[in-house]
Amino acid sequence: MKTSLFQPGRRQFLVAAAALGSAACLRAPAVAGDRTPEAAVRPIQFCAFEKFLQDLSHDELADELAELGFNGVEVTARHGGRITADRAEEQLPALVDALAKRNLEITVLTTEVNRADDPTNEKLLATAAKLGVKRYRLGWFKYDDNRPIPAQLADFRKQLLDLAALNRDLGVTGLWQNHCGSEYVGATIWDLHQLIHDVPKAEIASAFDIRHATVEAGRSWPRLYQLIKPHIGALYVKDFVWADDRDKHVPFGEGRVDPAFFEMLQRDQLNVPISVHVEYLPRGSAQENLQAIARDFKRLRELMQVASS
Repeated sequence: MKTSLFQPGRRQFLVAAAALGSAACLRAPAVAGDRTPEAAVRPIQFCAFEKFLQDLSHDELADELAELGFNGVEVTARHGGRITADRAEEQLPALVDALAKRNLEITVLTTEVNRADDPTNEKLLATAAKLGVKRYRLGWFKYDDNRPIPAQLADFRKQLLDLAALNRDLGVTGLWQNHCGSEYVGATIWDLHQLIHDVPKAEIASAFDIRHATVEAGRSWPRLYQLIKPHIGALYVKDFVWADDRDKHVPFGEGRVDPAFFEMLQRDQLNVPISVHVEYLPRGSAQENLQAIARDFKRLRELMQVASS
């Protein structure tokens, strides 16, 4: 009988697969608060979320984002995304090669992975690791209104520790994005901190989204940032306003996100990727979406006091 790669011995396979790509791996995120001379001068790594650019070919995507001055791309590898999880072995190498031609990399792979015991998830992450991808965004974890919160957190904790072990074997980091809304685990940051407070940041880290944190905390957003700062592995940038009692996406710099946050980032010198999201867009053309990304990226560099490349 033929043995599946993801039956007993799969850990050894995954470790070996990840090791094959070690020469191409990105440098692991620095520890929050790192003040070494090397960390202080390391350029900020900016990436663009390509959810709005899926009409572009791999080469077109690379050309356009390189021209805008990005270092990398946040790539969708989920239902309806650029990469299909069950075809990653076929699709990911072509994308990595196209990006490399323009000195770009997959900075974050956005996935639906939230369990370690799914063979498709394991294969996707092993393939990504082999190609040098070091970070992936986790899928969503949601609360059940009919169960006590402590019991649910205990279950999520077990699920997360299994993922942390898989990530450790592969040499990748799972990023948990905080998303506003009562159904999302991690929306308030306090629950996320409870889940990951003692998990190494190299295994599970926060993708801190200042827009969603501001929706949830209002003027108390600095406390959420302060709490999760030691665990931040990436930053997500977008903006919102309140309209008809709902939070509405708007172009970056035109909403409620406090510019003081970016002063804090300069002070703290977090050496983590910053991903630009333009969720306010309707489903327009790729060129319209690129213009929006360019506009928001320009505003972000202004706030971060980073010169255009």
